[in-house]
Amino acid sequence: MSSTNDVVVVTGASRGLGRGIARAFGSKGATVYVTARGAEELARTVDEIEARGGTGIAVQCDHRDDNAVKALFVRVAEECGRLDILVNNAAAVDYLANSAPSPFWEKPLHVVDMIEVGLRSNYVASYYAAPIMVAAGKGLIASVSFYGAVSYFHGPAYGAAKAGTDKMMADMAMELASHGVSAVSIWPGFVLTEFIEAVPPEQLPDAVRQSLPQWEHPEFTGLVIDALYHDPQLSRLSGRALIGAELGRRYGVKDIDGKQPIDYRATMGSPVEPLHLS
Repeated sequence: MSSTNDVVVVTGASRGLGRGIARAFGSKGATVYVTARGAEELARTVDEIEARGGTGIAVQCDHRDDNAVKALFVRVAEECGRLDILVNNAAAVDYLANSAPSPFWEKPLHVVDMIEVGLRSNYVASYYAAPIMVAAGKGLIASVSFYGAVSYFHGPAYGAAKAGTDKMMADMAMELASHGVSAVSIWPGFVLTEFIEAVPPEQLPDAVRQSLPQWEHPEFTGLVIDALYHDPQLSRLSGRALIGAELGRRYGVKDIDGKQPIDYRATMGSPVEPLHLS
């Protein structure tokens, strides 16, 4: 464990990617505020953070409730006096409904909820986090996005939320630049969440089953965000959509099983600019 003593907020951290990101920051000795609606699930996340050497603080928060989000950041400011990193991960994604092979008008209407809890909630969390960071003259807002921002993946609701997130981070970065604060989108690869691990292999499509050894563990995204924040050239990357696997190569960060995750530029599209490793 390398101690950073950073103060971090990870939204949507009761399961999946957000939970793994929180564990990763715990392994760096950070104080990690984690949000979700479920108290029991958050308690497990806190236990995992603290087992890795960090300090976990659970905050029940429905990211549809702007007042609850405001209260979260008021609490962080009062208790810590600063906020180093905000990871916007909360999203109302029904993966089964989204991934159904049917057109958008035949899917349940609630798949569009991720524009509210996803795109809009990223804005609200950033809105309340930014003044804390601006006052300190430093900070990083990292919003989880995906290749669906530039290529077809799960349909128009998913694509709109991810493309909107990328544009929103780019515009926030413009306004934050003179205050020493950075904003980026982070594109993970395919993530080996506890949900995927719980599916019996024989129930997975052949292509998925064969590709699983290349899937990232949820901690990997947290490790690359941590490395990004501590990059002296962070401001040069602000405003960009960044592929996590490329950041891993840039910083020498590997997955928790020792592999170097791959990127999907060739098959799923990419941000306009490649990430130069020099």
